[in-house]
Amino acid sequence: MVFSSYTFLIFLITVVAVFYLLKYCRLIALSQWMLLAASLVFYAWWKLEYLPILLGSILINFGLSKLMILSNPGLIGKKPILIVGITFNILLLGVYKYTDFILENLNLVVPNNIPLPGFVLPLALSFFTFQQIAFLVDTCKGETKGYNFLSYGLFVAFFPQLVAGPIVHHKKMVLQFENNGLNSQINYESIFKGLILFIIGLSKKVIIADNLGILVDSGYSSVETLNFLQSWVTTLSYTLQLYFDFSGYSDMAIGIALMFNIQLPVNFNSPYRAINIQEFWRRWHMTLSQFLSQYIYQPLGGNRIGKLRNYLNLLIVFLIGGIWHGAGWTFIVWGAMHALASIFIRYWWKLNIQLPKTLAIFLTFSFIHMTWIPFKADDFNSAITMFQNLWDVNFTLLFPQDIIQNLKSLGLDKDSTMEALCHLGLILGALISVFIAPNSLKLMKRYEVKSSFFQTLAVALLFCLCLILINSSSPAKFLYFDF
Repeated sequence: MVFSSYTFLIFLITVVAVFYLLKYCRLIALSQWMLLAASLVFYAWWKLEYLPILLGSILINFGLSKLMILSNPGLIGKKPILIVGITFNILLLGVYKYTDFILENLNLVVPNNIPLPGFVLPLALSFFTFQQIAFLVDTCKGETKGYNFLSYGLFVAFFPQLVAGPIVHHKKMVLQFENNGLNSQINYESIFKGLILFIIGLSKKVIIADNLGILVDSGYSSVETLNFLQSWVTTLSYTLQLYFDFSGYSDMAIGIALMFNIQLPVNFNSPYRAINIQEFWRRWHMTLSQFLSQYIYQPLGGNRIGKLRNYLNLLIVFLIGGIWHGAGWTFIVWGAMHALASIFIRYWWKLNIQLPKTLAIFLTFSFIHMTWIPFKADDFNSAITMFQNLWDVNFTLLFPQDIIQNLKSLGLDKDSTMEALCHLGLILGALISVFIAPNSLKLMKRYEVKSSFFQTLAVALLFCLCLILINSSSPAKFLYFDF
């Protein structure tokens, strides 16, 4: 079930209604179990074969955490159990996500080709694996309580954040589930705020991201035939599509959780307004950045053990971040590019030269835009061709009639000038809003301070428009589902 589908909307309404009905009847524990069951149904809806993997991962990691809590230092101790747990999680992720990639590269050097098993990556495996590794590490440090299975299961499988994050931390989540399980009060304000935020995220997805995806899919499927203008339209459309797709999902996840009186951490905070690459990663997929920093960068020594080791640590962290996103050399190169940019920023700070903020944002955005090319491209040849197309300048293509004609060639109706104009307006409007418009967090704060009939009416009309668009096309999955 994609969040932007009628099936999910029916599912969500049903689960919220049953959840609060059980609370109203003071069947509090049952409401929590129902929420866990609904999360498992949500996951199994994608593909039933994925469910045993999720359940097995939850049971094994929960069991290992209990073993660590009960372990006797004189016998086994916590660290050997932690090693077993981390090995299990990495192997689980590695088998499903990286087996084909490893064998493909091994086949380049061995005489006899090894057949590829063709494993399909189970949905959300990267997300719930990282969450549980963090939990095991903290259990080994004695930082977790004796959580019960219900709270732990919800911490891992809670359906608003299960598929594409945020990557939640047990300290911020388990106590919420435990407290929620003791509270029979219905928080109407939380439900209302969650609904508003869900609609804002839904509009980002179905109005902006999905329509930009038409240009992106067409352009990247025929990179060799693109001219200068079409290449810029394609790459810029992907930069904006990924932004609004991921931002929309993050808003919807937080909004849905609020409907159950659960607060998920912020995962997206206007990242294209960052003045350097380090700030970008404090704003983009914030929970992934926090995980990599807390559980990889800091244990490696961070910036406490000399410059060269610090730079090596940065490279390791970004390479892991790259390969986490996808099993391919293009993702590794993407991670390396961000690592080099982070190292460069540290040198730049030593020069004590401060750029004007607008220029710094422009340069950072330009770098991000260019690095999304290998991130999106199927292979290096496509990425290199796209780079070449971007700089094969032909100013004669910039006349208004040529812009419209080239847009029509990117998957649009070749007889519809209006459709081309709408997509051009969408690109320009999305680009402007990225840098100028208040983000969802600010919108919600303003709504808290002064809500009005006209604001509510605007949100209702926006929701109606989303429903019309959902009805007119098949729901498109979120881009981060592939990672």
